[in-house]
Amino acid sequence: MFIIFSVFYILIAAAMIVLILMQRGSGADAGSGFGGGSSATVFGARGSATFLTRATATLAALFFLLSLGMGIYLSRNGAPGAPSSSDLGVMSGAQTPAAAPAASKGAAANTDVPKAASAGGASSGDVPSAAQAPAAAASAAQGSGQ
Repeated sequence: MFIIFSVFYILIAAAMIVLILMQRGSGADAGSGFGGGSSATVFGARGSATFLTRATATLAALFFLLSLGMGIYLSRNGAPGAPSSSDLGVMSGAQTPAAAPAASKGAAANTDVPKAASAGGASSGDVPSAAQAPAAAASAAQGSGQ
């Protein structure tokens, strides 16, 4: 039932947009009010309502009533197809990682930060440590000088 009302809701909204865009605005007659020989006021005093204005008013009333009715229906019954609080969708298969064991006071804690390489040893990374950089630069300069 909700889907039928949703379809009508969209059709009424589209029809309202079309009818509003088809109407001639009152600003189009603004030039005639300033000395154009018209006795009507600039932005008002229209005669009888046309078919387009009555159809727009009817569609606006239907749109309002349908919005109000759908709002009341959804507040009482909930959104159709809404997931329950326990359903996580895509994340339902995800598992939380186990907590890391606490490190003893004597041993170093298991961290993601790598330890700095010693001054004499080679580092496992591509970038030399701060202590190795001057020594590498000096050996490169001596090698190119020979």
